[in-house]
Amino acid sequence: MSKPGHRTPIHTAIAALILAPAVLLSPTAQAGGDINTISNLNQDLFKDLTADLGAALSYKAIRPAEPMGTLGFDIGFEVSSTKLESNALELATNGDATESHLLVPKLHVSKGLPFGLDVGAFYTSVPSSNIGLIGGELSYAILEGGTLMPALSIRGTYSRLTGVDELDMTTKGVELSVSKGFAMFTPYAGIGQVWIDSQTNVSGLADESLTKSKYFLGINFNLGLVNFAAETEQTGDNSSTSAKIGVRF
Repeated sequence: MSKPGHRTPIHTAIAALILAPAVLLSPTAQAGGDINTISNLNQDLFKDLTADLGAALSYKAIRPAEPMGTLGFDIGFEVSSTKLESNALELATNGDATESHLLVPKLHVSKGLPFGLDVGAFYTSVPSSNIGLIGGELSYAILEGGTLMPALSIRGTYSRLTGVDELDMTTKGVELSVSKGFAMFTPYAGIGQVWIDSQTNVSGLADESLTKSKYFLGINFNLGLVNFAAETEQTGDNSSTSAKIGVRF
């Protein structure tokens, strides 16, 4: 039994589910603007930009570890809000991105395959900016889970920035995720590593390659075809809150 006032992982996941819509729709979660003034940055600020954007644009599966099965689909609209730890994005957008969070909406599709495999992909174009993004994942269920046994999966991820002439950025990730269903809801958690690579054609700035650890905690609610998930994530120094609504079967 947990002590009074002690927050267990399930308590934290439920809090994320409740708070996610408020965080994502808050006025402070709307940083945007075209990235077209990277020349305003020195090398340290370019590294900060790489860390902030890498955390915001890296792949976020926002779903439990258990495989979906050969006929399974997960199709949804999601929004992630990532806290920016520097003013590098503001400088790189000539002052247009003045908020403390970057809001990233996505259209996300995942499909179950045989042998415990799942694949997924997403696409986005961030409003009021030239930021576009594509990404994908491949996951394998080490344990498929059951009545008493949790599911355990390993996932490889990839994302690539598009639409920004001055910046090329990719992220690659590996993560281990565990989940256990209880009736209509499934808490899940995971840890992983993200590799962020950025290149710019702006003179005087060298490429940056960063490695960041990550952990995440979420909860999935399934009401027949309608599915809702919320997740909190920490990638390096950057925290993110995400919510997804769609269909899952």
